Amino acid sequence: MNDVSLYDVDNPAPVIEPPRKRTKKTPKSTRTNFELYGWLFMRLSGVVLVVLVLGHLLIQLVLDGGVSKIGFAFVAGRWASPFWQGWDLCMLWLAMLHGANGLRTVINDYAQRDTTRFWLKMLLYTATVFTVLLGTLVIFTFDPNIA
Repeated sequence: MNDVSLYDVDNPAPVIEPPRKRTKKTPKSTRTNFELYGWLFMRLSGVVLVVLVLGHLLIQLVLDGGVSKIGFAFVAGRWASPFWQGWDLCMLWLAMLHGANGLRTVINDYAQRDTTRFWLKMLLYTATVFTVLLGTLVIFTFDPNIA
């Protein structure tokens, strides 16, 4: 390669092409804001989770007499109220989605092969959906009158 072609006549600094130069083949409509929304979700869900978890700990452990009172009857009494069902459901969904989004980012950063990245994310999504659905089912179908 000729070194003279790297320099502009008027400017002695080398001319460097942008690393991601758009070409005619580059579609403009494929860019999405998914990573931006994932980043925002992590921040907002983190703040909400701090409130939910600290509130849960304060109410369950400090105001209601501590760990010694937590048992089947305690949970049955709590989940008889739609408020506590909603509280626990929000904690479950936000914690699972927050954790899955964080692990998705780790997989994207450290999995080098595309197939490895794909299967790790499929495993993550399957486990997340399974846990969220099972937890939601347990919260809404909990029967305190088990004989």
